[in-house]
Amino acid sequence: MKNNKLLWIYILSASVYFTQGIESLPGLSLFFYLKEKLHLSPSTIMYLSTITGIAWLIKPIQGFLCDNYLSKKTWIILSLLGSVLISFYLGLIAFLPLSILIVLMALGSFNATIRDVANDGIMCVEGKEANECGSIQAIQWTAITFAGIITGLVGGYIADHYSYKVGYLTLIPIYLIIMGIVVKYKSSAKRETQSTQKPPTLIQSILSYKELFTNKSFLFACLFIFLYNFAPGFGTPLMFIERDAFHWSGTFMGILGAITSIVSIGGSILYFKFGKKLDVRKCLIYSVFIGAVTTLCYLYFTPISAIIYGIVFSFIGMFIFLNIMTLMASSTITGKEATSFALLCAINNLAGTASTLSGAWLYPLVGLKPLIIIAAGTSFLCLPLIKKLEIK
Repeated sequence: MKNNKLLWIYILSASVYFTQGIESLPGLSLFFYLKEKLHLSPSTIMYLSTITGIAWLIKPIQGFLCDNYLSKKTWIILSLLGSVLISFYLGLIAFLPLSILIVLMALGSFNATIRDVANDGIMCVEGKEANECGSIQAIQWTAITFAGIITGLVGGYIADHYSYKVGYLTLIPIYLIIMGIVVKYKSSAKRETQSTQKPPTLIQSILSYKELFTNKSFLFACLFIFLYNFAPGFGTPLMFIERDAFHWSGTFMGILGAITSIVSIGGSILYFKFGKKLDVRKCLIYSVFIGAVTTLCYLYFTPISAIIYGIVFSFIGMFIFLNIMTLMASSTITGKEATSFALLCAINNLAGTASTLSGAWLYPLVGLKPLIIIAAGTSFLCLPLIKKLEIK
């Protein structure tokens, strides 16, 4: 029974995370469109990306909805339907003004966050009971990485030969297939069933959120996650170099992305096998120093080094990332798993948004190499907090 239950959680989690990964299919062609058709600068593209990512900052709201209204499975199905409608519109309507395009992409991100939060809520509830959070997350991120392989190969080809509209149309049958898989999933979690019976009152809602902000160990985890993930971003300027200085085609960039995705699956497999045996605290300390060193490597950026960095760092990065995700899952508050995990993820995404905004602001002021050095230095901000974490 336990193994059968875990099997279905694996299937559900893999399906939802595969969807999240495959949604990047139009990503490279969108980048080309913004850069080469609209002639936007690296900083402008970075600023726009923060708008489309706003939905990932309000995940606690989606988490509250998933914990208390309808079932998490229902939320996943509704979000898939919404994504189908948006993809139809973006794929079939003529090229849209930039403002409308950004709004629709933001709505698409909102649908993705609903799926992500609902799925992670199920993972936290049943994964913690079975002490399988790390294993489930390894499965999740293997699925999203496998989707990344497809996205790299197909997305690169689309970027070179078609427009982002083809990418969105390609997503529609995938959404429908995943929807069929989700419909067949049957939750065996008692709390999942109970949460759909009686919506909370407004007072209960307020008290529910109050607990999230009064739990000291949870707050330390939130602060650590933010500082661990914050560093001024420089990824978009590097993509400009790859396109303009290295003269890489979309197909080549896609193939390289697929290769790095394949390699990162090795990191997932390694964590799946040995994750439970790790000293999480020591791994966190090591990962801080590794992060600083890998960031500084980008001071030397050539076509060959870019390929090497992509391959090597993707393997290391996936292993470290899953260790962080395990910490986040174990830090959730019992009875409010979807909401508390969503808050941790929102903090993580807030750090990413702050990184992008700070990078977009600093890049024109200081240039690429000083920006990389600053990013490496911020890696150590979280180090004093590691000893304060309550690691279960």
